[in-house]
Amino acid sequence: MATDTFAEVMRRLIRRVAEPLDATLLAIIMSIVLLGMVTLYSASYENPARIVAQLANIGFAFIIMVVAAQIPPQLLMRLAPPLYLLGVVLLVGVALFGDIRNGARRWLSLGVTSIQPSELMKIAMPLMLAWYFHRRESVLRIYDYAIAVIILVIPVALIARQPDLGTALLVSAAGFYVIFLAGLSWKIILGGIVGGMASLPLLWGVLHDYQRKRILTLLDPSEDPLGAGYHIIQSTIAVGSGGIMGKGWLHGTQTHLEFIPERSTDFIFAVFSEEFGLIGNTLLLVLYMALIARGLMMAANAPTFFARLLAGAIILIFFTYAFVNMGMVSGILPVVGVPLPLVSYGGTALVTLFFGLGILMSMHRHRKLVQT
Repeated sequence: MATDTFAEVMRRLIRRVAEPLDATLLAIIMSIVLLGMVTLYSASYENPARIVAQLANIGFAFIIMVVAAQIPPQLLMRLAPPLYLLGVVLLVGVALFGDIRNGARRWLSLGVTSIQPSELMKIAMPLMLAWYFHRRESVLRIYDYAIAVIILVIPVALIARQPDLGTALLVSAAGFYVIFLAGLSWKIILGGIVGGMASLPLLWGVLHDYQRKRILTLLDPSEDPLGAGYHIIQSTIAVGSGGIMGKGWLHGTQTHLEFIPERSTDFIFAVFSEEFGLIGNTLLLVLYMALIARGLMMAANAPTFFARLLAGAIILIFFTYAFVNMGMVSGILPVVGVPLPLVSYGGTALVTLFFGLGILMSMHRHRKLVQT
């Protein structure tokens, strides 16, 4: 009798956990994660400890996703302003008291541990802007978009000052997607692009020396083949040498002869391309496109303006992650610290991405609720 009762409790628990999870989206996620684990095994030189550590990261991130999927949109709306303000306060704390590591002030010590507040803004930023536009939905004017830009610029400027160009880019993209989905005119967007291009000479003057070097290296990596250009040269060699079929799993010469830097993290796409070739790259791209397409469908069916903006921004962030990382590794974009989503080794970005996916599933789960 006790066994039957325990079994019934477990069935209810599993049903409660699985109910908010979208089966199609989950299948795509797990497919990409599996490809990532296979590639990581080769990139880490068949190191079981690295695989176990990544499995732990995935397990923790999955739990975060399940928890986020249980959170109703109404609670997310209430949390948006406090999370944003907390993120800005922590970023100010980093600027004043943050730890300096590798020449950058990005971490804030809390005694027992250190945190990187810029990661919080990847979620807090779209949450805040979606909340703001939801509140202003019926009376949106041009100055509302101007206020949204100010809300976006404050944390982005603090993150860029650390300096952390990669995270600043991702937070900027997350905010821009919300502003764009809220109905920003194409004329204003094109005007902003033209204005941005016209201000490039001024922007060049505020860049750090290493950031300028990255851009110059992108244009001609052969100028410093053993220094700043080394990453791009070796990664493009690996991507090109994979050909159509690839060299085969565990047989990538650029990888196993240690030519590819950061092969488990930012440059893992070079490892994947070398070993699985164009066919493997096509499969990975199809999976990413399926993930984005499914996410956009879920965003379109969200019940409120807030939910549609937030869900749309979250799924488009995956596009930004994938596009920037693949472009960086392929030599068409400057080298910035952006991992390949659900593939690169690491815990922080993985938790952030899975948390976003959990929010997306929550929006989809509550799509039939009546807007209040």
